[in-house]
Amino acid sequence: MKKVFMAAGLILSLAACTQTEKGATIGAVSGGIIGGAITDDVGGAAVGAVVGGVAGALIGRANEPGRCIYRDRYGRRYTARC
Repeated sequence: MKKVFMAAGLILSLAACTQTEKGATIGAVSGGIIGGAITDDVGGAAVGAVVGGVAGALIGRANEPGRCIYRDRYGRRYTARC
């Protein structure tokens, strides 16, 4: 039952977030679970949560509505409003 309340709290907390915040939250939670499961240690879970949070934030930021990815004439990619 405790897991159900935790999952419901996570889903409800994501309802009003931006894509970047949603990506960071989902990445941190899943990274913490995977890191803890692999290492069977709190330190592994913490590292997994940090890495997952950063990766999720970057992925979420790239998928923001109203944001597009462009390339300049040198081939560098950047994100700006559409």
